[in-house]
Amino acid sequence: MKSRRLIRLISLFFILIPPVSAQVRSDSMLTLDRIFKSREFFGDRFGPARWLNEGSSYTTLEPSEAQKGARDIVKYDTKSGKREILVSATNLIPPGAKDPLSIEDYSWSPDGKLLLVFTNSKRVWRQNTRGDYWVIDLATWKMRQLGGPAAPSSLMFAKFSPDGKKVAYVSEHNLYVEDLGEGKITQLTSDGSSTIINGTFDWVYEEEWDDRDGFRWSPDSKLIAYWQLDASGVRDFFLINDTDSLYSYVIPVQYPKVGTTLSACKVGVVSAEGGATHWMDMAGDSRNNYIPRMEWADNSKEIVFQHMDRAQHTDHVMLGDATTGSVRTVLTDSDTTWFEIVDDLQWFDKGDRFSWVSESDGWRHVYMVSRDGKEKRLVTPGDYDVVRILRIDEDGTWMYFIASPENATQRYLYRIRMNGKGKPERLTPLNQPGFHSYTISPDGKWAFNTYSSFDEPQTIELVSLPNHKVVRMLVENTKLRENLAKLAWGKDEFFKVDIGGGVKLDGWMMKPWNFDPAKKYPVLVYVYGEPAAQTVLDAWSSRNGLWHEMLTQQGYIVLSVDNHGTPAPRGRAWRKSIYRKIGILASMDQAAAIRVIRTWPFVDSTRIGIWGWSGGGSMTLNMMCRYPDLYQTGMAVAPVPDEHLYDATYQERYMDLLQNNEEGYRLGSAITYADQLKGNLLIVHGSGDDNVHFQGTERMINALVKANKPFTMMDYPNRSHGIFEGENTTLHLFNLLTRYLHQNLPAGPR
Repeated sequence: MKSRRLIRLISLFFILIPPVSAQVRSDSMLTLDRIFKSREFFGDRFGPARWLNEGSSYTTLEPSEAQKGARDIVKYDTKSGKREILVSATNLIPPGAKDPLSIEDYSWSPDGKLLLVFTNSKRVWRQNTRGDYWVIDLATWKMRQLGGPAAPSSLMFAKFSPDGKKVAYVSEHNLYVEDLGEGKITQLTSDGSSTIINGTFDWVYEEEWDDRDGFRWSPDSKLIAYWQLDASGVRDFFLINDTDSLYSYVIPVQYPKVGTTLSACKVGVVSAEGGATHWMDMAGDSRNNYIPRMEWADNSKEIVFQHMDRAQHTDHVMLGDATTGSVRTVLTDSDTTWFEIVDDLQWFDKGDRFSWVSESDGWRHVYMVSRDGKEKRLVTPGDYDVVRILRIDEDGTWMYFIASPENATQRYLYRIRMNGKGKPERLTPLNQPGFHSYTISPDGKWAFNTYSSFDEPQTIELVSLPNHKVVRMLVENTKLRENLAKLAWGKDEFFKVDIGGGVKLDGWMMKPWNFDPAKKYPVLVYVYGEPAAQTVLDAWSSRNGLWHEMLTQQGYIVLSVDNHGTPAPRGRAWRKSIYRKIGILASMDQAAAIRVIRTWPFVDSTRIGIWGWSGGGSMTLNMMCRYPDLYQTGMAVAPVPDEHLYDATYQERYMDLLQNNEEGYRLGSAITYADQLKGNLLIVHGSGDDNVHFQGTERMINALVKANKPFTMMDYPNRSHGIFEGENTTLHLFNLLTRYLHQNLPAGPR
């Protein structure tokens, strides 16, 4: 595989042979249509892939030759690569239909004889989690749609029981089990409504805890554990649709804002045959606690769940008796700021031990904990963070995990002995710098390795473990690389900016292809800056990255800097330093960084702009209003100008409860400083944003009007937080941003 870096150098060499004044080839220059309207820079697809037989084979979806536009399920022998079409699209045509099912997701029964296909999906907030499910018998090719007379696209999270005889699913906030032999449907709950939510979650649990699928089969297939939320006390926020009918109408969203009532949450266990639910006997106010995680505790007698206080300081790991509902706490962990929920709880050693992740010693480390919680041993000593646990051997010998001790912008695969006596061993080869993610087979012998770097698009390979030997390439993105190689690329580089006090911030910078260090260039800063994400990653960023590259071709320098509080693997102190100071410390870091950057000899300090989306939109407003002399132009997309208006779970996590930090909420909000605005400001928002409400932008507008400050505003009717719904919306948005930038921050060197 030829490196795109080499292709870049070759193409750039030929571009630079003529005099600088000569025009470059037209196909070497990016346009908005090429980026956002064509498929020229789309990568190849792989998956969804599913391991079979503990990892000795796997399946994936590939275009069907027999049915144009459809996909077959293809099986590969992991070791040899032998290929066979396991399920042809021709086998997926329902009775009376002309076309096969469009496979959006699929799963196999434990014995591999039945296929469950998810199709015809509908969006529920962020993702398409509601749709139709079909079961296909691979022996007879008999197809059956689950749900009986249920309305189309109304089923959620259907999954086989461990014995493969039944499927459970949610419909209209109630739980059902369908017997695959008899076809009998058993309704397990009957109180589901718009406010009583069984087996799935309300808006804020989905958004802030990433909870969607709210039920779990017991290992013996006899019981189902599930969440129930009572949202009756949560107020509706009304989105207003003015365009889709003659008269406007409202769309209610159950949305707990800062300081308001949360949904009450509890977990229970019910027989798969129906009957009464055994609720876990929980102490405390269910409306001021969270239960963000729950699973079976490696047997069919107990469930394990995490119970957290509203301020999110303390996390209790609890075991609940599936028969009686009695509960006992086996581990309590806490933080003086916020405690990060643990997604890495895994059972091993025949269920006698589980893994736990804590920052109690200043780093995100893994601990081995006995089932009764009495023994707790550090597994990963050292000054580095474990980003994610991928696998623990059943006997507890090895743990595989993601980390990057030397470079917070990258991610690699490591393993370490669970006895805590060894040193972490990096498995990702040194000649693959960048950002890696892995899907490891159940037997631990194989993995899909997906990786990219800042200037290299995604590659997917099958590797053997632990030697990380490449078995075969799965995605090379050859055509994408060829198209990218034609472009006029500038130099992309990572840097560290020293802002004083011993603090160095990570950043990246993209320069024009014809960069002249003797001239001064306008700078556009791309920012996020909140605890939910990093922007400074050595990873391919697809369309947004190409838009930034297009701007460099037009004569801009584009850069980004990660401030304190971003979720980089730089230790607890780095991440937690912004507690109670969201919008305050981060903006101080960004200002300190730009004060250094504006002194660089090739930077035009009179032409510095900033832009960001969501939290980045909030940061853009903060920088424009707090530090009006540093930035000439800002573009804020879907911002939170007033922290009081965002959801309770997110904002209280990082800012503390409102009654404890009212002044922090005020000082962290850009609206407080609206009267200090000096530069050119564009605010963009979708009026149908269920996440970051248009309400905040309207309040910011009022504050700017009151201060008699000029600004530009663009409202995209009924668009959500991603502002992508409707024909040409994304293209129109980036046309708007590009045009505004050119008009208010002129391109090109001086």
